[in-house]
Amino acid sequence: MPPDLHQAPWRKTSRSGGGNANCVEVAPVADSAAAVRDSKNPNGPGLLFAPNTFHAFVNTIKTGRLDLS
Repeated sequence: MPPDLHQAPWRKTSRSGGGNANCVEVAPVADSAAAVRDSKNPNGPGLLFAPNTFHAFVNTIKTGRLDLS
């Protein structure tokens, strides 16, 4: 059963855009996962990542390989 993310300690990432645009939040989930969600939709779905997968995801974002421009 997936964890309940409603009580997770969400925080906005430092790379999110100003205002409410392009805001991503992250939260630790126990010792074994990290969660990511769209801050504009806090009751919507969250993505769960194992620690090594989360680090790979963050590194991919930092290199710009997911930029849509």
